[in-house]
Amino acid sequence: MKSISNLKAGDILKIGMLDELRECLPASPGISGKQDYHNAAVMVLLIPVRDEYHIVFERRTANIPQGDEICLPGGSVDPDQDETPERTAIRETGEELGIPETAIQVIGRLDTVVALMGTTVDVVVGTAELGVDAMRINREEVAKVFTLPVRYFVEHPPEEYQVMVTLHPSCLDPKSGKEICLLPSVELGLGERYYRPWGGYRAKVYVYRTEHGVIWGITARIINDLVRRWTARLK
Repeated sequence: MKSISNLKAGDILKIGMLDELRECLPASPGISGKQDYHNAAVMVLLIPVRDEYHIVFERRTANIPQGDEICLPGGSVDPDQDETPERTAIRETGEELGIPETAIQVIGRLDTVVALMGTTVDVVVGTAELGVDAMRINREEVAKVFTLPVRYFVEHPPEEYQVMVTLHPSCLDPKSGKEICLLPSVELGLGERYYRPWGGYRAKVYVYRTEHGVIWGITARIINDLVRRWTARLK
């Protein structure tokens, strides 16, 4: 087999080389450039409360990123520890909530969320036969843990809003105030529309109002996806 450096265009473009192309295409298409994003995984943890399932939520402590916001247990992928998204979600849930990893049963996965700020979030759905009182909360990361019944989200569809997403070919250095060129649009001859900010894409934002506070953004999108699929299956 030739190395890439020794390949010529003629080797690739010959008639009959489609088998090689077919073999190198992914069996299960994923997310292009995922390695260029910040990768994370979260756990939609379902626990039984009386006669129905509740979803476990956290309120983050004030001194960490997205402080004071409501989220699902989870965190960043650790390449040295995590071979799969399931492993990340279980490990992070255990670290944040003090749940033994053996107590979590994975049910499956939801679609990966590609966040506007450059993060991919793999979503694992699992269950555990325990209550909040049995959890040993990591107070450095988690200020509060609470649950809400899945029924609540079925009965209260999310409000829908929008944010404007604009692409900038340059930005200002916060220290010097000087402009930093991120994409040399003029030099590359990309066209005048790309010499200044462009885009203006309106991205949908889901919001749930609850007695514990507002659940929104990625977390709300994940919950909406779960509820939509689950209720559609039960119809």
